[in-house]
Amino acid sequence: MIALILAIVTAILAVAAAIAAFDSEKLDQILIALAAVATLAAACRQLPLQNILLASGFTALIGSVAHGLSANPDLAMPFGLLTFNPNAGAKIFNAVPWTVPLIWIIALFNSRGVARLILRPWRKQKNYGYILIGLTAFIIVIFDLALEPFAAHVKHYWLWHPTKFPWSWHGASPLNFLGWFCVTLLILAFATPSLIKKQPGNSGATELFSAALWFGSVLLFAVSAAAAGLWSAVILDALTAILLAAFCWRGSRW
Repeated sequence: MIALILAIVTAILAVAAAIAAFDSEKLDQILIALAAVATLAAACRQLPLQNILLASGFTALIGSVAHGLSANPDLAMPFGLLTFNPNAGAKIFNAVPWTVPLIWIIALFNSRGVARLILRPWRKQKNYGYILIGLTAFIIVIFDLALEPFAAHVKHYWLWHPTKFPWSWHGASPLNFLGWFCVTLLILAFATPSLIKKQPGNSGATELFSAALWFGSVLLFAVSAAAAGLWSAVILDALTAILLAAFCWRGSRW
């Protein structure tokens, strides 16, 4: 089943690349959609489809609502005030681009896969579930640190408005990263029961696939940042990726 789904995704990607050859913005959006499909297809290897749909629904809904609130000038919470540009895609209910819920699915499911791979040696500990949730939220913040320069400055998906904070990361204030951490905890509070693997079997292949998508995304962000001359982003992406890769390698050998 998973092989068939991935084969279909590959075929769609080839067709989409041909169609969007003269429109890089559409190709970017198609790649985001395909990455989300691949993420959910990999998760189906170890969980029932209804569980995946429920968890992805919580992820997309809560993540989109949080970004919609931040795009509202009267609220500007929980990430700080931002304005979405047309590059990010058509808006849902005139609030957030349709790519935003997909970005949340890609970030959360694959960050959780990386966290599971890292924590494999401690999977039988009593507090493993809580540690997994906390580590997932931390890893998704690292993902957003890599995403922001790519999305805001390279692709111009959104524009950050100035805040009172004296420091920002390529336009994003510390409030944004705290917001991603807290929103991730909220999503996992609802989605985790659907993501718990109740059937026996090895989930290592799914975790490795999630790690490959996560590191592949960060590599894309880093390469794009390098092309744009955003060297602080490149250095941070490289350092965090190397550190997490070392922990993933240790976990994968367990």
